[in-house]
This record gives sequence, structure tokens and C-alpha cells, in this order.
Amino acid sequence: MIEKSELDSLMKAAEAKLREVGIDEAKTEVELILEHILKIERLEVYLKGTELIEPKHIELFNRIVAKRLTRFPLQYILGDVEFYGRVFKVNPEVMVPTYETETLCELAINYVKNEGIESPEILDLGVGSGVISVTVAAELPNARLTALDISPGAIEVARHNARENEVDDRIEFLESNLFGALSNNRKFDLILSNPPYIPEDEYDTLPPEVLADPKISLTAGSAGMDIIKYLIDNAPKYLKARGRLMFEIGYDQSNLVMTYSERNESYKSINIIKDLNDISRVVILSVN
Repeated sequence: MIEKSELDSLMKAAEAKLREVGIDEAKTEVELILEHILKIERLEVYLKGTELIEPKHIELFNRIVAKRLTRFPLQYILGDVEFYGRVFKVNPEVMVPTYETETLCELAINYVKNEGIESPEILDLGVGSGVISVTVAAELPNARLTALDISPGAIEVARHNARENEVDDRIEFLESNLFGALSNNRKFDLILSNPPYIPEDEYDTLPPEVLADPKISLTAGSAGMDIIKYLIDNAPKYLKARGRLMFEIGYDQSNLVMTYSERNESYKSINIIKDLNDISRVVILSVN
């Protein structure tokens, strides 16, 4: 047990160090570190922190802060991240999920519910940590999902997260280069993806935290459109009648995607939805 003033000094000193290296959310990160170490909620850091913290906790706290000062992602250091109200394991085999992807999940869940699809079959292309597949499976108890990824390491992480969230019995994981592992007669009500969409020449300008993600999850050709174009071109053959393709895009790609999609006669409608930051984020393409 330590005095409140000691805990305050510990937190403020760490926050100042993190800000010095360019971490804007330094205060939040300090709270998250203590939440993780003490195994309590963030609010309880201030209510119970002085009672729970021991010298071993302070030593671990300082080690974590020192690692974070290198700009290595906090999520990788702690080993997990919260997404859509659930905790997911992450490591350098997978991209750290961002809250923007929650918009994609919510749109998918609402689509299935609003359309009254009783036993939806859903494909997640590029499963990564599994946040999309696991979230959708957990929110739609009658859904069955197929999750594809080229990375065996990513599939291992996603399987773990599916087991931890008790939905592994409804998700089939396949190692696959894009649609490669699917037979031509597979059809889905919904295809979801958070594809790589960063242009190659922008890669070196990314923040250190993003550069820690697997590059294959980030970049896709000179305009960042290579995988998006592949999705648009090939998804129709794997969609049921009136099925939908939903995928994320970069902040400045909406016009490019709209123009490219309009050339494909397989789609009867194109919608682009903004995220909570008012950025065009999710493309919805509906087949005839």
C-alpha cells in the first residue's frame, strides 16, 4: 500500500515521459497499464489503487512504461485489447484492431437482423485477430462464419479469441490467400473485410505504432487499392442472391472505390458509410 500522493506522482511522471515521445493519449495509457497490472477497472485505479499496489507492481509498471517509450504498441505489450465490449488477445502476428472496425461490425449485425436472415452464412476475409468474426458470431447466435487468412500465426490468434469468447464452434478457420481456399460453389449472405488499403509510398510515413503491425495487413499497391479491387471483382461469385459485400477503406478512397464499383454490373447498389469521426469508412455493395 502506498500514499495517494505517491500514486499520483508515479502516474504523472509516467504520463509526462510518454507525452515527451509523442504519445497523445498518455494519461489514458497510464490508467490502462495500472488497470492491467492490478486487474481492476480503470475507475478503480483512483479508488483502490493505493490499497492494491505493491513494490512488484511498481517495478512491472516501470518496465511497461519503458517499453512503451520506444513507441512499441501498448496493446502488444499488454497482450490484449478491448473491442466491442470484449477482450481480444493480440500479438505482432496480427494488426492491432481499431475502433473504426466496430462500425463495420455494427453494420453487418444490423443488416442480418433487419433482413431477418435466420441462419446467416458469413465470410470474413483477412481474419487477423478475429475481432470481426468473433464479434459477429457473438452478437448473432445463429450465424455461421468462415474466416480466411494467409497467415498461420493470425489464424492461431483468432482461434484463441474465438475459444475465449465461446464462439469457436461456429467459426471455420482456413489458411487462404484471399478467396483461394474456397470452392467455387460456396455462397454467403455477407462478406466482410478490413483489407490492407495504405499506398506503398505512404508506408514509411506511418506512426511507429502502426509500423509494428504486419505490413501485409497494411499496404496494397501504389494507390492502396489492389486488394479492394480484387474484392469488388471477385466477391459476387461467392455471394447469394441479394447478398452484400462490406469492407473498410482509407480516409481518402471513397471516390476511387465508388468509381471502380460502378463499373461492375453485378452490383445493384453502392453505399459508403461514415464512422464516428465523420470519415467515409465502410463500403456496402449489394448484388442483384
